[in-house]
Amino acid sequence: MFPWDTLADATAAARAHPDGIVDLSVGTPVDDVAPVIRDALAAASSAPGYPTTHGTPALREAAVSALHRRYGITNLAPGAVLPAIGTKELIAWLPTVLGLGAGDTVVVPELAYPTYEVGALLAGAAVARADSLTQLGPSVPALVYVNSPSNPTGRVLGVEHLRKVVGWARDRGVLVASDECYLGLGWDMAPVSVLHPDVCDGDHTGLLAVHSLSKTSSLAGYRAGFVAGDPAVVAELLAVRKHAGMMVPTPIQAAMVAALDDDAHEREQRERYARRRDALLPALLAAGFTVDHSEAGLYLWATRGEPCHDTVTWLAQSGILVAPGEFYGPRGARHVRVALTATDERIAAAVARLADSAR
Repeated sequence: MFPWDTLADATAAARAHPDGIVDLSVGTPVDDVAPVIRDALAAASSAPGYPTTHGTPALREAAVSALHRRYGITNLAPGAVLPAIGTKELIAWLPTVLGLGAGDTVVVPELAYPTYEVGALLAGAAVARADSLTQLGPSVPALVYVNSPSNPTGRVLGVEHLRKVVGWARDRGVLVASDECYLGLGWDMAPVSVLHPDVCDGDHTGLLAVHSLSKTSSLAGYRAGFVAGDPAVVAELLAVRKHAGMMVPTPIQAAMVAALDDDAHEREQRERYARRRDALLPALLAAGFTVDHSEAGLYLWATRGEPCHDTVTWLAQSGILVAPGEFYGPRGARHVRVALTATDERIAAAVARLADSAR
């Protein structure tokens, strides 16, 4: 069962609030798509032919340029960029497309986006949860996921941590896939890409970085993402995806170019999330929550020191819906994930209700 389907009772309770639900359970953007992106989509809407699986040269070049400007990534060639029909699709099918299966192990963080595990299981591979690769002992996995900033915890992995992961993986010939869809949303710490020269010394061998425009540009509805990194691995993914028909529609590719070329709308969106975080974080603390990590990303990882479903129920009585931490692994059993992806008005409503509950 899809995890969020289990929240039916809590959702009903929250919806019953006289002022309506404040849904902070999912990371779904709510802000309008920037006009520059919508105009690009419309201008490219007459696209009768098949799109290119590898993406247009303009899209791949825009991705390279944006990754350099925004995140300091160097030595990336346009040929080592591949668009995806949203990064969830890419992650779900990555082990299968790579040819992994029985006898292979995929390592995911101990608290992790569920699709990492789902993708491994779809391929028939085993899953190991580990935040430190020393936990694996002598076993050698086929694929290691890292996620910084983390969903759900907002934890940021520093340069030295990432360097150790890269070194460990290279010594063993293991592929590292870094999910970086929250990379531009650092608050208390500055996240860094696995492709940054401080991490990999400018050598992208054995490394993939997964990037999404869902959060930074509010393009979740466009299904717009891409992967970049090791040219040989990207070429392997491209070859399989051509056969599988995994193509991003041409108008979406044009919209992605506009989003990647324009930093102004990205800064504006970041400022919106910063305002919402500045309102919601102190409200949770004043209501008796402890907020762990949460130094970046779109979520606050909060606990009242009780089983997570008790917290979900308690908040639902105030019309606030959040995600139980156990959705992301056993270590989340006493936390909830609180999303910043609601309108300013709904965030203000949540702040007011938390204040009432603290009285």
